[in-house]
Amino acid sequence: MDGFDLVRSLKLLPGIILGLTVHEFSHAFIAHLCGDTTSRDQGRVTLNPLKHIDPLGFIMLFIAGFGWAKPVQFNEQNLRNPKTDVLKIAVAGPISNAVTAMLLSVVLIILNPLKSFNPTHGMYVLDEVLKYAININWVLFIFNLIPLPPLDGSHLLLSQFRKFPRLYAGLYKYGSYILFILILGYVFTGINLLPIGPLINFFYKGFFSLFGFHV
Repeated sequence: MDGFDLVRSLKLLPGIILGLTVHEFSHAFIAHLCGDTTSRDQGRVTLNPLKHIDPLGFIMLFIAGFGWAKPVQFNEQNLRNPKTDVLKIAVAGPISNAVTAMLLSVVLIILNPLKSFNPTHGMYVLDEVLKYAININWVLFIFNLIPLPPLDGSHLLLSQFRKFPRLYAGLYKYGSYILFILILGYVFTGINLLPIGPLINFFYKGFFSLFGFHV
């Protein structure tokens, strides 16, 4: 793995904070709309990043390229339609990251001509910061849809096994171990067994291509 690059890390920072904050806020907000006040009572229905950042997950985004924030808690018994509301809450986070990535892409496209007219160092730094933020939000979108606990995508898979509590608990437990091992394997060996790179690149470049913009 490459050595620590302070300048690059500082450019990554805005995108990481934005991506994690928007992701968890969206979980909390949808849970609140669905009738559960747990997230509101815990102060999670906010865009204050200090309420959402998990130190380890935050660091992992720098080191491994994928990470996580503090999970939003909710009580299924308080939801109006538990079966469907759980899925709404789960997908809210990844969808919010996809929307954020698309909005930032539009901002980058709009600002791009200014870089030509005003080719200052600041404009190039802003360009890089935006590109990193867009990429990070696509990473959070794809990574969190992986059907392994405790990622959001696991709710889409495990919801099929709720009628079998022991099987559900076993899948959740061992799925979490599998994810943990895959992440540790990448950190210590550099071998990425989560082949999400091509998908991230597809969405990153694909959305720009809709506007005839190439990155």
